[in-house]
Amino acid sequence: MSKKMNVLFIITDQQRADMLGCYGNNIIKTPNLDRFAEESVRFSNAYCTCPMCMPNRATLLTGYYPNVHGVRSNGINLPKDLPTTTQTLVNRGYHTISIGKTHYNTWTPRYDPKIQSAEDFQDWKTRTPKGNHLAHENFPLPYYGFEEVDLVIGHGNACSGHYLDWIEERDPSLAKKIIDEYSNKIPCLEIFYESWVPIELYNTTYIQNNTISFLERYSKGKYGEKPFFLHCSFPDPHQPVSPPGKYRDMYKPEDIVLPENINDLKNLYKHPYLKEHLEHPPVRDAMLREETEENIRKFIALSYGSVSLIDHAVGQILASLEKFGLAENTMVIFTSDHGDYMGDHSLILKGISPFNGTLQVPLLWRVPGVTKSAVSDALISSVDIPKTILELLNIRERYRPPGMQGYDMTPVLKNPTIESRDSILITEDEEVGPRGPLFTRIVHLITKDFKLTKYAELPGYGDIFDRKNDKAELNNLWEKDQELRLKLLDKMFHEYSMTRTRFPKRNSGF
Repeated sequence: MSKKMNVLFIITDQQRADMLGCYGNNIIKTPNLDRFAEESVRFSNAYCTCPMCMPNRATLLTGYYPNVHGVRSNGINLPKDLPTTTQTLVNRGYHTISIGKTHYNTWTPRYDPKIQSAEDFQDWKTRTPKGNHLAHENFPLPYYGFEEVDLVIGHGNACSGHYLDWIEERDPSLAKKIIDEYSNKIPCLEIFYESWVPIELYNTTYIQNNTISFLERYSKGKYGEKPFFLHCSFPDPHQPVSPPGKYRDMYKPEDIVLPENINDLKNLYKHPYLKEHLEHPPVRDAMLREETEENIRKFIALSYGSVSLIDHAVGQILASLEKFGLAENTMVIFTSDHGDYMGDHSLILKGISPFNGTLQVPLLWRVPGVTKSAVSDALISSVDIPKTILELLNIRERYRPPGMQGYDMTPVLKNPTIESRDSILITEDEEVGPRGPLFTRIVHLITKDFKLTKYAELPGYGDIFDRKNDKAELNNLWEKDQELRLKLLDKMFHEYSMTRTRFPKRNSGF
């Protein structure tokens, strides 16, 4: 085994920051992650760079903002020739493996049939897909710098990829049911399902077991002296939520504490930007979805069940690190790609709004010999994570993807009382449908005290919320404090300018 530090990067899908006990949630049961938080630096101000799966996952792989790596919204394949941190690590002698969700390619039908996707659900659910395809034995390895990939595509009951092949070997009737479910519905448009996949065959358990199997192979010397980078990615608690077995009934909807702003929906219909999108919901209610109190309670309860199952899986994985003698030499990170409204303003899911629930994520970070148990209030963005990982692994800048963005947060991990950033920039660039119905751009600026949101379609208007004194985000200060507005707009302009792409590089002086 290697003397260099390994990396275990654990990520969930659509889990807002307060969906862990260690973040102050008194209802959800996450004892393993809470225990891990006590051994880590827990970031109370961690944010995504874009509150959508594909853009933020591409950022976590490359260390670039969406306008640089090109995945501005879901439905855009990550360019194959883009430098990645995983390829950097392979070049420096690491073994890289991804288990679970990647979402670097789109998994729904493309507008242009000539564009291929290695994560196409339609191809993976067919044993012998027609025409050119990248499923099954044609899956391209290495995949964005990952030398091994064990792929899970989709959410809830209806998942495919290598996972579906594995299900088919063990329970052909269940595999057929999964295929029928996907063929007859659009699963991501449902918010919850009746669970009919047993715990032992559910995708969370599959990812847990395959992650532990890799750690065991590694501990037995199957990879020689190479250190590893292990990407362990759970598709839950993203909708449709369908936690299996006892986790389905672990939380009662009537026990759920609803947010204090749940009755604010009527005011959203007066909002100059949100009104149009609430009246004409994009993506058939898969974004910016308003719901009844009854459904919100059930959705939150089932989401908590999904997270508690993930917590159990993470506990098993961390115990295996100890069992196989790898814990003292493995950096462990836990985070999510973005959040969920979870009833804020009577909304659930994600997409195109000024509200915090989709933007803020959990982030727990343990580095042997570097971190001590602490809570850091420092602002940190997803774009900072790749650069910081490479810094902690002592990968010199000349070997990294050129022009990596973000901040090196190593000083904060060493001393959680300090701060490296004074603001965070978050961008949303949505285009749904080949010619609409949705074309929109939003920019958010997060400071320690305030959050500013600007809309490309609405010159002269924005939202400003006091992060400390108005956590429910009910009091827009845009028209109430002109001096503050100008100060934040100036800051947003400078932050936005600094994140613009500098590619391609110029070739000569003149």
